[in-house]
Amino acid sequence: MDFDLEQPAAVAGNAAAAVAPKPTGWGDLFSGKHGIYTFALAGGVTLHAINIYIATTAMPSVVADIGGLDFYAWATTLFVVASILGSALTAKLLNGRGPRGAYVLATLIFALGALTCAIAPSMPVMLVGRAIQGLGGGFLFALAYALTRIVLPEHLWARAIGLVSAMFGIATLVGPAIGGIFAEYGAWRLAFSSLLPFSVAFAVLAYMTLPGKSWDSTERVAVPYLQLALLTAAVLAVSAGSLSSEIAWNLTGLGAGLAMIALIAGVEARAEARLLPRRAFNVSTPLGALYLTIALLMLAIQPEIFVPYLLQNLHAQPPLWAGYLAAIMSIGWSLASFLSSRWQAHGDRLIVLGPVLVLAGLLLFALFMPINGAGDWSLLLPIGFGLLLVGFGIGVTWPGLVTRIFQSAPPTEQDLAAGGMTTVQLFFMALGTACAGMVANFAGIADPGGTDGAANAAVWLGVIFATAPALCVLVAFRVVRLTGRRG
Repeated sequence: MDFDLEQPAAVAGNAAAAVAPKPTGWGDLFSGKHGIYTFALAGGVTLHAINIYIATTAMPSVVADIGGLDFYAWATTLFVVASILGSALTAKLLNGRGPRGAYVLATLIFALGALTCAIAPSMPVMLVGRAIQGLGGGFLFALAYALTRIVLPEHLWARAIGLVSAMFGIATLVGPAIGGIFAEYGAWRLAFSSLLPFSVAFAVLAYMTLPGKSWDSTERVAVPYLQLALLTAAVLAVSAGSLSSEIAWNLTGLGAGLAMIALIAGVEARAEARLLPRRAFNVSTPLGALYLTIALLMLAIQPEIFVPYLLQNLHAQPPLWAGYLAAIMSIGWSLASFLSSRWQAHGDRLIVLGPVLVLAGLLLFALFMPINGAGDWSLLLPIGFGLLLVGFGIGVTWPGLVTRIFQSAPPTEQDLAAGGMTTVQLFFMALGTACAGMVANFAGIADPGGTDGAANAAVWLGVIFATAPALCVLVAFRVVRLTGRRG
């Protein structure tokens, strides 16, 4: 089944052109061809998100079986680094293969990664599998945003973005269950291989329903190879530094990463093939402030990767419950994204409120997670509430940030704006994950380890990463000043 793809009126010629306001309901998003495309966008992100929570929940059991605790954070770091490459190459993939071919190829790459993880005999092989999964997942994630702009009219963007974000909520119900149940029975390999039949089914569905070409398929897409190499090197430098317990090596890795980010900014100013729209590195511009907001929010949430480990070792939670408690952050993100798409009349307030809630949540994390509670629910309640606040803060801000990026980008750089948003998001997730590994290792999570090492790591993770949303509050006020009241 093939559907003609019309150029939506909201993005024809100028994506930021004003359109006559009209009432928008969820029924508009799910009706006719809109419903078909919405289902595809949401389905790909759901597959990607479920995998994230399966891996997060299963990793303590993985390292217990095949070793590699020192590389615990690298399983996430390499996954996100590869996702960055996938997101940055999505425009090229979409241009060359069209929506149908892009989704099918992305899903098959993702499935190959899941298979590699399932048969991994050691942590190095597991890291290779996670990287392959990340590449496919990055494609699926970025394709959702790219097709939102292409196939849907502007008045549906906020709802579509809210729905796509809400898919992480569905993933929190499925992913931790799969990962936790299999982990408790010592069958973590089956947790990864369980994704294979769903991946194949989604590839078939994408082939049958998505259009072969998009209306802008004649646009020339250039790949910024140098910037991508620098991005990858920046994350790997910080990750390599994080493996040492010596502060000198930690700071060397971090300094090298920051230096490469500065190089990227310099290259972007002169390059023809770019990752981001022009002047996106200038925080005095709307796009610069918006991208910086996304960067700080992504940094803030990275202690999440250690939540299952900390809950199991400090609060005597089994893998299944530790996975679900860790997923509370994403439930908050999904719930707030779903609700905030209806609150865009108060968009300016939501932009500022988000980082305030994230800051409050991380402070609760720093106060209550380090206490060795032995399963005491009086401690788990404030921890869970803190995680919920972190996720809710990001979700309440997210649809407004994404739509303002689309609206602020020049009409000739809409593809760069869409792909760049995902690249910034994933890059700072990877950078933040590497920094979280650095902080946790320096605080003693592996040496001396045990409950003392876990408690010390929890304190440092909460306090240090709380600085990101604190700075983000200031940047959010700049966003409001530069972009005005927009939905």
